[in-house]
Amino acid sequence: MKIYPYKRLNRPVSLRVTSVSIKLPDGTRDQLETAAYSTQQQTVALGVAGHDDWVSAVIGLSATLPPGANAPDAAWSDLEVLAVLTDGETNVRTSVRLGRDTEDGRDWSGSLEVVRDDHAGRASLAVHAVGTVDGVSGRAIAETDRNWIVDTVSEEPVRGLQLDVQKASFQKSAREWLRAYADAPWVVDPAVRVPTVWVNTDVEGVMDLLDSGGSGVESKVRDLLIAQMATDVWTAVFHAAVGDLEVEPDGGPVFPTDWQGEVLREMLPDVIPGVHVEEALRQVHRRRIGESGWPELQTRIHYAAIRRADARRALGFVIRGLEQMNRAGEA
Repeated sequence: MKIYPYKRLNRPVSLRVTSVSIKLPDGTRDQLETAAYSTQQQTVALGVAGHDDWVSAVIGLSATLPPGANAPDAAWSDLEVLAVLTDGETNVRTSVRLGRDTEDGRDWSGSLEVVRDDHAGRASLAVHAVGTVDGVSGRAIAETDRNWIVDTVSEEPVRGLQLDVQKASFQKSAREWLRAYADAPWVVDPAVRVPTVWVNTDVEGVMDLLDSGGSGVESKVRDLLIAQMATDVWTAVFHAAVGDLEVEPDGGPVFPTDWQGEVLREMLPDVIPGVHVEEALRQVHRRRIGESGWPELQTRIHYAAIRRADARRALGFVIRGLEQMNRAGEA
């Protein structure tokens, strides 16, 4: 939690997406259905349009400031509200001013343009209220506590971690790096835009098991295998995220704005329980760069990955399936 040397609002800004449209190469616009954005997931999916050649998108926004923003005795003046879209992968940052809906109201609205060529995948959308405090302009008064995700690729507005599953013969792969893992059933590559699980087709039966749609014990074993793969994925992407953090001048870590930030926000409450995620990230960063406690933290990281993979449920299904088989055999 940051400490500010001036008065601020003690509650966050509320942000809503009200509309989404895309511009096509011929200059026409396509107004997207509400399925393109999810208030619950706080995600916009621009891939739902069914167009592979859209040029830009316009996102309608509505923001509500917390009570006290317009108080006559407020410590700030020259209040403004800015919507900011940040893409950590392409290093593009776009900001627009929102307009006040009524002269004395707390609701502000406007629109933000997303240029497709500026983004490779996911960007983070936040709203900041700024004003003049103690004679200093542009000071942050309040902001959203959970940013929206603008996904320029996905067809579904889902906030969680996206994975790409690929299959290949590790021994014969044109990707030379895969050959070093020829005896592994799968490996995780978190160093790409979308974390990728590579499944080794040289392992006899693994693809048949993963692709099987049957029931019974086979399906339960498949679920257990997938849970194990998911545990490996969550562990790998967490380490990738904390290993690639930007650091502020004071040495504090900065939350990533892409999938890495989503992974950290998902897992940190289980890795460092009982504290705000920003403080949890600082503790993890301090331990990783040299302070004591990093080896001991691996158990918490593994635990967080197991929970995200729902491995306990998958294991329970397998055990119950085997017990049913044993009882049937005894009968």
